[in-house]
Amino acid sequence: MMGSSLSNNAKLSMSKSESSKVGIRDLPVKKQWFRPLHPVHPMWRIILGVSFFILFFALWSLVTLSGMVSSTFLADPFTMFEQGVKLFTQYDFAYDVWVTIARVLGGFILSAIIGVPLGIMMGSYKVVEALLEPFVSFCRYLPASAFIPLLILWAGVGELQKVLIIFIGSFFQITLMVAVSVSSCRKDLIEAAYTLGSSRSSVVRRVIIPHSAVDIAEALRLVLGWSWTYVIVAELIGAQRGIGHMIVNSQSLLNTGQIIFGIITIGVIGLVSDVLFKRVNRKLFAWSYS
Repeated sequence: MMGSSLSNNAKLSMSKSESSKVGIRDLPVKKQWFRPLHPVHPMWRIILGVSFFILFFALWSLVTLSGMVSSTFLADPFTMFEQGVKLFTQYDFAYDVWVTIARVLGGFILSAIIGVPLGIMMGSYKVVEALLEPFVSFCRYLPASAFIPLLILWAGVGELQKVLIIFIGSFFQITLMVAVSVSSCRKDLIEAAYTLGSSRSSVVRRVIIPHSAVDIAEALRLVLGWSWTYVIVAELIGAQRGIGHMIVNSQSLLNTGQIIFGIITIGVIGLVSDVLFKRVNRKLFAWSYS
């Protein structure tokens, strides 16, 4: 009797769990979307993302083509696309794009080479954090554009000045974000490493850095996106080529189509770089995304 009751209870609990799972699956798609933290199917993610872009361009076309906003202040999407084709075919805009990409990568890579090790030091050793964190936090709030007059005096108006603006805008962000990621390492893992005989430097190399690698990579991805905002500031003054230089020239001609096309080009490049960065992170740290 006891065995049969136990088996009946087990069957009942299994049927309840199965029914709850089936109930979740049977929910309409829209209701599942609004369940907190419920994942969205990759196909629906693409459809929803593309749909919003379509809605955005539809509203843009409605506002401009209907005459609600003058073309002097905002070009319609078709004029913008026409001006973009003209930029590539008549004004060698592809070279401007490559120049801007090179400046962003130069400043970002330089800031990552210096900022990541310094952030690891700050996060790992509290005495280094106490020494540098107030200064890094102070510099993090300084706008990179404020350094343009000084950088022009120090480095001229060449490529070094533009790379340094991106470096200043990215370096302090990377340093502080890496330090925060490293300092959040689990203390029990560190204590276990010491118990097993690891040295201080070995704990940093074999415990702290591997544990924080995913967060460090994510911080670099975010700062790379911010670097694209600094490059336009760098190219507004003294630049001979680049997307920012093209935008300034288009402003003097009141060519809003070219201005918007330059802005959209930066957004597309930034989106592509972000997607590539995410894919690289998923390849390197597949265990974290499983």
